[in-house]
Amino acid sequence: MIALPIVAGFGWWYFHQRTLPSYDPAYREYAYITNRKSNTVSVIDVRAFHPIKTVHVGNAPTGVAASSTKNEVYVVNSGSANVSVINAERNTVVATVGVHAAPYFIDVSADGRRGYVANSASANVSVIDLGTRAIIGTVRVGNSPGLVRVSPDARTAVVSNRASDSVSLIDTHSLSVRKTIAVCHEPTDIAILPDNSKAFVACSGSAQVASIDLKTDKLLAMLDVGKTPVSLALKPDGGELVVCNFDSDSISIIETTTDEVSGSYLVGTHPARGLVSKDNSRLYVSNFGSDSVAVYDIDIGKIVQPPLPVGSQPDGLALSKSENLLLVLDSQSGDITVIQKRKPRKFEPGEYALLTMIPAGVQPSNIVVKSFLLLPAK
Repeated sequence: MIALPIVAGFGWWYFHQRTLPSYDPAYREYAYITNRKSNTVSVIDVRAFHPIKTVHVGNAPTGVAASSTKNEVYVVNSGSANVSVINAERNTVVATVGVHAAPYFIDVSADGRRGYVANSASANVSVIDLGTRAIIGTVRVGNSPGLVRVSPDARTAVVSNRASDSVSLIDTHSLSVRKTIAVCHEPTDIAILPDNSKAFVACSGSAQVASIDLKTDKLLAMLDVGKTPVSLALKPDGGELVVCNFDSDSISIIETTTDEVSGSYLVGTHPARGLVSKDNSRLYVSNFGSDSVAVYDIDIGKIVQPPLPVGSQPDGLALSKSENLLLVLDSQSGDITVIQKRKPRKFEPGEYALLTMIPAGVQPSNIVVKSFLLLPAK
């Protein structure tokens, strides 16, 4: 099965010639998609819009993250309780690191030295030295830890304990919990401000978001949002936080300095994930229940064009390095929709258009994009 361009014949050729950049021969840009029911990772060449390899990993792969310092990608296998290390230059598994029961996600420190994995069935967090590919610590936290995020300065790891209605703050130097804070019901997603001052935690069971001061380790506020807040998208400048309210069909905007909800907006049926562009201007939201993506202009506070149709049950989102391509993970139909942002002409009605759809595996779960220059062998 191959990816088919939406525009055929001469139109596709013209579209391709006009819109796609010229790449250095050594440049690589790949999207990695974990396929939970295939026990594989699909590798897609973002430059040419086609799958180049299927990498076999552990059982039920879910979370995936890319190193910012090395050409490596890390895949969490929830069914086999381990992490696969993929060499992005060769797209092969070069190491497997065992963790504890039912891990789902991994976060990598900004310096690329450590990976943090919350093990939901073991009530602990595994800390991996990504240089030696060995476990250097196992930290006991609350019950059913769903997610761990490490602060930009790599000093604090924040863990949401879904079954304990609490958040654990791990001191990454001592690898111990320095504070456990009671929050709202069923905490899930976490966002940490770029200046390391605050963490925000979405609680899907109580329609709230908790604000935590990471300097004093105190709960600052409980903010009321829509029903079932499932994910958080932080503007790169840290000024605003977007909450996807799955059962309210809306997003809530939180002013992070004042801990206030500035507004809520309808975006589509069951919004699942949000992603903000690097220039802080555009928000992309996958609408799980309406098979579409909404594009929201943050500066003017409104949807900029009709919802973009994608595959079935869209979930994860990723942008290409240039941000002219949005990759949408369609969890039910098992493919990736590629949406292009371009300067429209008279015969092109919108700023965004569906470019192509690329097959992935069965039940794709998460996506990450890795770009790098392939250096010549010594």
